[in-house]
Amino acid sequence: MEWMLALIIFVVSYALIISEKINRALVACLGGILMLLSGVLNLDNAFLEHIDWHTIVLLLSMMILVSITSKSGLFEYIAISLAKIVKGKPIPILIVISTLTAVGSALLNNVTTVLLIVPIVLTLTSMLKITAIPYLLAVILSSNIGGTATLIGDPPNLMIGQAVAHLSFNDFLIHLGPVVLVIYVTVIIGVSLLYRNRLIVDDQERDGLMKIDPTKYLLRRSLLFKSVSVLVMTTVGFIIQPLLYVELTTIAMAGAILLMLLTNDEEQTEEVFQAIEWVTIFFFVGLFMLVGGLKEVGLIDEMAKTIIYYTEGDVPRTSLLILWSSGILSGFVDNIPFVAAMIPVILEFQEYGMTNLDPLWWALALGACLGGNGTLIGASSNVIVAGLAMKAKQPFTYIDFLKVGIPTALISFVISSFYLYFRYLVDFL
Repeated sequence: MEWMLALIIFVVSYALIISEKINRALVACLGGILMLLSGVLNLDNAFLEHIDWHTIVLLLSMMILVSITSKSGLFEYIAISLAKIVKGKPIPILIVISTLTAVGSALLNNVTTVLLIVPIVLTLTSMLKITAIPYLLAVILSSNIGGTATLIGDPPNLMIGQAVAHLSFNDFLIHLGPVVLVIYVTVIIGVSLLYRNRLIVDDQERDGLMKIDPTKYLLRRSLLFKSVSVLVMTTVGFIIQPLLYVELTTIAMAGAILLMLLTNDEEQTEEVFQAIEWVTIFFFVGLFMLVGGLKEVGLIDEMAKTIIYYTEGDVPRTSLLILWSSGILSGFVDNIPFVAAMIPVILEFQEYGMTNLDPLWWALALGACLGGNGTLIGASSNVIVAGLAMKAKQPFTYIDFLKVGIPTALISFVISSFYLYFRYLVDFL
């Protein structure tokens, strides 16, 4: 009955997270502790197998880089410059910010991108005296959509790329890029129409913004030079990472430590660590333990095998079922363990005479990455943006996100289904 106990702990914890009556980090950590106390997990496999320390350390490193860089005035400069280009109009600003997020998420990864973009959004909306929530929601949606397009954009793609030797960076871009572009344009038009009546800026505020000289925020030139140099080096490292044979986390750690050393006389180490979003970090630790409990008792593996069982090995049916099931499940459990469970199951299809598994891999990538838009805990970037919004006193609830996230996810799955069917699956019929 261990599986039943793990499921009860997960469901109750998830319900409390949705209710938002108790801090979500506290709930997630409590759920993780209950997994330990009940014997579902032990400390060794929780810390060594289920908590993704690569993600945790990547987050910490990028938070340090962003925290120090923000003191240079760079984000204020970028925010004002962007706003002046579109003459302070709120909907064009939303489109520009969303496009930056989508492109950044494809070239870097969605976690890094939202950490860089959110401070710009908060600065801009504060100056225009409008709510930041529509922009923050658009950033989340754009980050998950944009991250789907490349091998390094989202962890599930990276895992698939590592498991399937013949799939390269260019393969992901060629096969997933077109559908991602269609989904992004569709979603951003919908978001713009949804919030067009809420995003209204007074002419006085807009005129005031247009008169501001953005360069006046770049006062700490020494800190600006150091932080931008290290940030650019780190970004280039992410882009050429496949050539370096170094983990993304290692590159981020090196950038964070280097910047702290270079700015040690300007920014105290203690103050830098105080600026880290520890609530978000501990939420991830607890969430990894909760999902690890489900994986430990075999529930996630069973879900994956059940998908394959009901399709009887038919490639078109299997591809579409993988797309929809991985998309739906990725909204409720972290997509990383689900993809980890699905990869060996799909590889087993080769033993049944299947020679072309690529449609299954593209279905898994689209479902797992785009499914992150379904709920607030569906992807790492969602949780990070929610944490930064709460700290900036611009919070949005689980239900607020659900109202936008579910329609976005469903539209994404429908478009992806047509794309998979007409590009890959017609030949199998």
